[in-house]
Parts: sequence; C-alpha cells; structure tokens
Amino acid sequence: MDVEADDDGVLDIRLRLNRLRELHEDLSVAVAAIQDTPQPDQIQLARLKKRKLLLKDQIAQLASLLTPDLIA
Repeated sequence: MDVEADDDGVLDIRLRLNRLRELHEDLSVAVAAIQDTPQPDQIQLARLKKRKLLLKDQIAQLASLLTPDLIA
C-alpha cells in the first residue's frame, strides 16, 4: 500500500534498535566497572543489571518486528 511509510517504519525500528543496543553495551561497561571496584555497590549493581535485562527484552521485541514471519 504505502511502501515509503513501511520503509520509514522499518528505519525507525532499526534506529531504535541500534540505540538500545548502544545503551545495553554502555550498561555492560558500567556493570563491569562497578564489579571491578573493591567494594561494589550491590544495590546500584542490581539496578543496572535489571535495566540491562529490560533493554535486552526491548531489543528482542524490536528485532522480532524486523524478522519476517515464515509459514512452516
């Protein structure tokens, strides 16, 4: 129907997906940095890990939108 609108939708999903992946990687670095300290803040560490898991779920949802449905 409206191919250009579909392309824009896919582009928006890909841009959001890339941004979420960047945030996920940034959180991985932050978690590693906290874990490397002699007395890591366990509450902050738990919060970051929880946020990282939420981002992972969002990434999976968006990635599934880009995967075509296959009829078995």
